[in-house]
Amino acid sequence: MNIENLDSITVFENYRIRRVYDGIAEVWYFSVIDIVAALTDQGNFQLARNYWKVLKNRLKNEGSEVVTKCNRLKLLAEDGKMRKTDVASVETILRLIQSIPSRKAEPIKLWLGKIGYERMQEMADPERTIDRGREYWKKQGRSEKWIQQRMTGQETRNKLTDYWGSHGVNKDNEFAILTNIIHQEWSGFSISGHKKLKGIKTQNLRDHMSEAELIFAALAELSTRQIAESTRSIGLTENILPAKKGGRIAKDARKALEAKTGKSVVTGENFLPKTVRKLKNK
Repeated sequence: MNIENLDSITVFENYRIRRVYDGIAEVWYFSVIDIVAALTDQGNFQLARNYWKVLKNRLKNEGSEVVTKCNRLKLLAEDGKMRKTDVASVETILRLIQSIPSRKAEPIKLWLGKIGYERMQEMADPERTIDRGREYWKKQGRSEKWIQQRMTGQETRNKLTDYWGSHGVNKDNEFAILTNIIHQEWSGFSISGHKKLKGIKTQNLRDHMSEAELIFAALAELSTRQIAESTRSIGLTENILPAKKGGRIAKDARKALEAKTGKSVVTGENFLPKTVRKLKNK
């Protein structure tokens, strides 16, 4: 497999579905647990995981080929680490749907078909990916200013990961290690700690950052890349120091701003729908 977009996320209704793309076979692989959660309308990840565990055993005992066609690949877990989980192609997911009683069966089938078509369009015209992201954030009520900062930050992030990928850093888990080091340095929180502060779990942290948080995250990653380039750092060990230094530059800038405004840059604010916030606070 030639796996691309290891941290790719798509959305069905209010559910985030993790996915990866096999560039050679030109096939999307989706997280089975995430699909099960959407089908069963289950917001609790552990309960969705248990549901799949029971269903998986039943299908295996019945001799179903659905289970044997599920692969295990590393996806970004809610703790910010890359962990192996069951994934399946659209074809296998469609067969799996038949085993789960759900009023969402037909909508999710149409959604899966639409994703396949969108991927072909995006390969022919990459700007479609950007436009789709912009439209999604608009629907979520984000301001144009926030959207622009989010996209600028993503571009900065991509340049950093491109550097890492071409200088001996392993994409599977070392990207996550370095990212966490940078985040800890500039914000004072690990990624999982920052998500906990905001009251989010499976959601993308950057999608719930304020404009200021996005700016300082981007500054930390920009600084990290430029320091790594200047020292020609190769591999995980050599890139740890640039990560710490880059994060520290953003930390110093954050501290200076907080001293002037009297307000903390890193906050527990998020963009969760009000109904979700109420449930979390109960």
